[in-house]
Amino acid sequence: MRELQLDDRDRQILNELQNDGRLSNADLAERVNLSPSACLRRVNLLLESGIVAGTHLVLDEKVAGFAGTAYVFLTLAEQGAEIFQAFETRVRAVPQIQECYLVAGQTDYMIRVVFADMADLERLHAEVISRLPGVVQIRSALALRTVKRTTKLPI
Repeated sequence: MRELQLDDRDRQILNELQNDGRLSNADLAERVNLSPSACLRRVNLLLESGIVAGTHLVLDEKVAGFAGTAYVFLTLAEQGAEIFQAFETRVRAVPQIQECYLVAGQTDYMIRVVFADMADLERLHAEVISRLPGVVQIRSALALRTVKRTTKLPI
């Protein structure tokens, strides 16, 4: 795969869209000092390049009814492709697991879960997380306050 070559205008477009993905093409074109047709052409090329992984609406977790966030570190019994695949397939099916990473270090995976209250977290732990394929050890850390959370990359 060849490296994507972005110029300053492309970076401007991507930064504006990361700030507000609902910008109209006319507003975006004005912000980056392009004609609407030239701006749309560039946006389409950026979309086709694969740099845009997707677009989505980001909800406020607390307003949506999820009072807490936990980071859970999981160790599996073994490290084989089959167990990893089974684990990852099951994780993808759990809506309250918001993120999952295969990590290097003392644990195998780190997941981020959202929960409504402590009873919900206890249920997630007992009925979901501890029953994920291959899990033999669970360590959790509860987030007390969100200091920074972003999906915006420094382009």
